[in-house]
Amino acid sequence: MATDFTRIINGKLPARFVWRDDRCVAFLDSAPLTDGHVLVVPIQEVDKWTDASEELLAHLWRVVSIIGKAQKQAFPCERIGVMLVGYEIPHLHIHTFPTTSISDFDMRGKDPSPDPVRLDDHAIALRKALMDAGHTAQAGDITG
Repeated sequence: MATDFTRIINGKLPARFVWRDDRCVAFLDSAPLTDGHVLVVPIQEVDKWTDASEELLAHLWRVVSIIGKAQKQAFPCERIGVMLVGYEIPHLHIHTFPTTSISDFDMRGKDPSPDPVRLDDHAIALRKALMDAGHTAQAGDITG
């Protein structure tokens, strides 16, 4: 049975994509910890990160780095936080989000009902920052 992330990747569930390539996607978390919270998810269904190939992990971390730099440009923050938790959905995913405090890392602080217009604005800001950094093939014309 496909995971919710596979259903998102395949267009069967909505998401606000900011990145897509042949190995992974990145989209806004639907219950963000902070403004601009993104999930980087491999297209291949891998449950535990320890089961992923070294090549896939290296690619995911490269994309996390690119997204993080765009988040730093698009949102006021002191740092970009990264978490690899693995309990929410049985499909490897890396959280990357703008942060100004260690308290931003508490998953109990997720916003279960964010304003959809605000999320749309965040996706636009991230796509623009990615395009400004020269990542037009991945960030341009992504809808969802």
